This record gives sequence, structure tokens and C-alpha cells, in this order.
Amino acid sequence: MELKPVSERFILHWGEMGSRWGVNRTVAQIHALLYLAGRPMEAEEIATTLGVARSNVSTSIKELQSWKLVRTVHLMGDRRDHFETSTDVWELFKLIVEGRRQREIDPTIATLKGFLDNPDLAGEDPGAQQRIRETLEFIEILTTWSEEMLRFKPETLMKMLGVGAKISQTFRGSKDDTKNAPPT
Repeated sequence: MELKPVSERFILHWGEMGSRWGVNRTVAQIHALLYLAGRPMEAEEIATTLGVARSNVSTSIKELQSWKLVRTVHLMGDRRDHFETSTDVWELFKLIVEGRRQREIDPTIATLKGFLDNPDLAGEDPGAQQRIRETLEFIEILTTWSEEMLRFKPETLMKMLGVGAKISQTFRGSKDDTKNAPPT
């Protein structure tokens, strides 16, 4: 597959963003390629299109599959595995949020709860104890909120985001609500 200039820049940028988010650049580029292609591709075509080693494609595909972002499909008359991703940006967003929750948030919640259940906590500074409790409460509230938001249909969520932006703009004029907010 020959990439057109905008698609190539999109894929390169997605790779850069992936590396900033802690994802291997090639993994992110493969996902971007499959997303833009909107069709199943076999590993050799992916490798050729992106100019990366076939072994790198295999390893990257496995990582994308562990995130449930890529699935294997078979095409009639072709014995090779082909790979595809959803072209629904909301579905991808939900998968990424769920993957991050499982890999990052859930272990943090478990660790914080372990700290609070540990008898040694009593020997810690009261301020440190309070901050651990507050951190756990904050993460649990955000997690519950995000889970609730992701249950909505994309159309409803888009409307809610629009309403949220309007509410934010309304309160932006209030000095009490914005004095600690970062500059816009």
C-alpha cells in the first residue's frame, strides 16, 4: 500500500504520540495504519508499507492484540492472517481507557488499599496517611465517573461534552473558580 502524504504524516505523528504515552512507536504506527486503511492487512503488507522489519510487525501486533485494539481475520482463499482494527473512534477510545484502567489504575487502587490496610500505616505521619486516603478516594471517584461516562452512546456523550464545555465557559468568568486554573 502506498501512503499519501497526509496519511503518512498522520501515521508518523501517531507514532510520536504513542511514544509520549508510553507505547512503542511502531506499535502506534501500525495501529494508525490499520485505522486509516479501514481494511484487513497482512503482516508483510504492513511491514512493507511502514518500512519496518516483519519481526517488529509480529511483536507489535501481539501487543495491539493484548490491548484488544487489533484482531485477526481470515479472508477467503488466503491462508495468511490479516489484521484489522475498529474504525469507530469511540470504540477505540473505550478500549484504550479500559486497557489503561486494567494496567495502571486498578493496580494503583489495590496498592493504595493495601497501604491503608497495613498495620504499619499507624506509624506514618498523619498527613501522609490522609494524603494516601485522599489519593485513593480521588482515583476511585474518577474511575467511577469515567466508567459511567463510557456507558453512554457516543452521540449522548458528545452532547454531554458539549454541555460540559458550555458550563465551563459560563464559570470561567467567576474568579473563585478560575484562580487556581491553568491559563488558557
